[in-house]
Amino acid sequence: MGDPIRVLVVDDHQVVRQGLRTFLDVQDDIAVVGEAAGGAACVTEAERLRPDVILLDLRMPGGDGVQALRDLRERGNPARVLVVTSFTDASTVLPAVRAGAAGYVYKDVDPAALAAAVRAVHAGHVLLHPDVAGLLAAGEPADGGVPLTAREREVLAEIARGRSNREIARALAVTEKTVKTHVSAVLAKLGVQDRTQAALFAVRAGLVDS
Repeated sequence: MGDPIRVLVVDDHQVVRQGLRTFLDVQDDIAVVGEAAGGAACVTEAERLRPDVILLDLRMPGGDGVQALRDLRERGNPARVLVVTSFTDASTVLPAVRAGAAGYVYKDVDPAALAAAVRAVHAGHVLLHPDVAGLLAAGEPADGGVPLTAREREVLAEIARGRSNREIARALAVTEKTVKTHVSAVLAKLGVQDRTQAALFAVRAGLVDS
């Protein structure tokens, strides 16, 4: 087994942080390396601890999660962020995804499903609860005029299915380097910053089922 997935837990409620830690500490391949109680502290601890995955609440008195996402992206922090929250309204969901969240699950998520979600986002997958995915798809404007090539559309469809570059390369019988090139081109043409936003475009444009 390789190094465990390093996780930072961010929530303003200590009982929630402890609960998430308890869920994850029993996993052999996951290690909770730190906690934070607000957005500003999240950014500071992420810089200090360099976690692989951050479990992030969105509404906290010590700086909200969306701003923390923006700050992490501006600083070039490579951690993948999995939002764990009770809020699923469009005014909360859309800004979080646009700010770079790699996944979005409810706080009442089953412990086994939470561990699986951590592994999924760490592996590069886009992970959205079906309710959230539907809300996001409804809130994103469709644009059928983007000049994607046939191969780029295939790659975009695979991204929307949550597949990593390696899995896409295997599915399309091309090299992983070729996939990376296509992914970069897709993001540039769509004018989006990450795979999550590209996946939402694909759902809205009808390239894949939501």
